[in-house]
Amino acid sequence: MNEILYFRARDGHMSAANTNSKNIAAFRRAVWEHYRKHGRHDLPWRQTKDPYKILVSEVMLQQTRVPRVLEKYKSFLKKFPTVNKLARAPFSEVLKEWSGLGYNRRAKYLHEAAKKLSAKKKLSGADFESLPGVGPYTENAVRVFAFNESHVLIETNIRTAIIHSFFKRNNIIHDRVLKRYAEKVAQGLNPREWHWALMDYGAHLKRSGVRNNHKSAHYTKQSKFEGSLRQRRGGILRLLQIGPLSDIQIPPRLNLGGSKERVDEALKGLSKDGLIKKQNGRWRIA
Repeated sequence: MNEILYFRARDGHMSAANTNSKNIAAFRRAVWEHYRKHGRHDLPWRQTKDPYKILVSEVMLQQTRVPRVLEKYKSFLKKFPTVNKLARAPFSEVLKEWSGLGYNRRAKYLHEAAKKLSAKKKLSGADFESLPGVGPYTENAVRVFAFNESHVLIETNIRTAIIHSFFKRNNIIHDRVLKRYAEKVAQGLNPREWHWALMDYGAHLKRSGVRNNHKSAHYTKQSKFEGSLRQRRGGILRLLQIGPLSDIQIPPRLNLGGSKERVDEALKGLSKDGLIKKQNGRWRIA
């Protein structure tokens, strides 16, 4: 039986796409064949069902490429092998181990999440609801990969695979539409294995030159890092890991150019995010 799914085209009119069973079968075959031959079976977070370790990998993989995460993931878990170890560690140590991954708020959120999880005797999928910095995707990813629960995941590689296979026309597509396709093609399949395979297939398409995420209604182009506020924030945190500094001491040591106002903006944001605090007239890691 076919299901007609509707989506809004770029010109504003409603268009329809047919979830033909033959198309779904062909899509599944392509995904599984690639996974069997070229799947990234050796990724360390695919070698475990420990929900803590999977949470660490998912938080690290937010806005960071796999090759960069691989090295940090191993060293982070060597330093903090359990959720209790991470929960008890000073944030300054967590931030130092996180250094190099960027988006340092993620380290703060992961540390806070560990504190909440450490109070549990045994972790279940429901324990990952409403954790600091853990949105619906990350929560569901942990539940799929750690507990093999049947949730549908939508991320950049999965978007690439579904858009490429089912949306050939130049349309803007909302995730709620992609989710209905993802639910249809995943029906009856092992959630953990299928999502691994689907992500790998999407990554393969990207390497092959497929560029279609701009069709997603949720697509945003990442801003340049050089000269950005993110660069200043990261530079300030690296300075403060060495020791506390005053407002006057930070700009010349930061050596990134720009106005004092930009440095003040970075300091204000870091303080608001709970990453740094001012004590006795000097900034230090919170």
